[in-house]
Amino acid sequence: MTKQSLETIVGAAVIAGAFGFLAFALQNGAGAGVPAGAYTLSARFNQASGIAPGADVRLSGVKVGSVSAITLNTKTYQAEVSLAIASSIPVPDDSVVKVTADGLLGAPYIAIDPGASDVNLKAGQSFEYARGSVDLLTLLSTFIQSGSSPAPDPADAGTENVPE
Repeated sequence: MTKQSLETIVGAAVIAGAFGFLAFALQNGAGAGVPAGAYTLSARFNQASGIAPGADVRLSGVKVGSVSAITLNTKTYQAEVSLAIASSIPVPDDSVVKVTADGLLGAPYIAIDPGASDVNLKAGQSFEYARGSVDLLTLLSTFIQSGSSPAPDPADAGTENVPE
């Protein structure tokens, strides 16, 4: 076998692998997160940074749906997020919904902390309790600024109660 035919075979294998990966990504990617027969709930957030249609919705860490839409309410300036939840998953009406992420660099998702109510949310209803995302840079700068009072000068140490 010549060097040129070996390179052709390797190139064909790489292209076939790329098409296989593309087919897998298309099959398991967009649209796969919305469960069949899902019902829609909505939530309003003051800050929904990083959330986009297709983002996971998790209840107790388990994926139960996905974000189907996100819009801006121009009267309240809140982000209104529509959540498609699997029809087999009841969500108590006193549950808390929040924007969170998998670690510092993980993808943002919607987390539902289940409440203790015996009454469940019905299709089309909204969560009463919602917490938006936290901007880590703003949080860090606030922390740094709160502790940035000037340090005492070591030369002045012990001079306040010195008898004359």
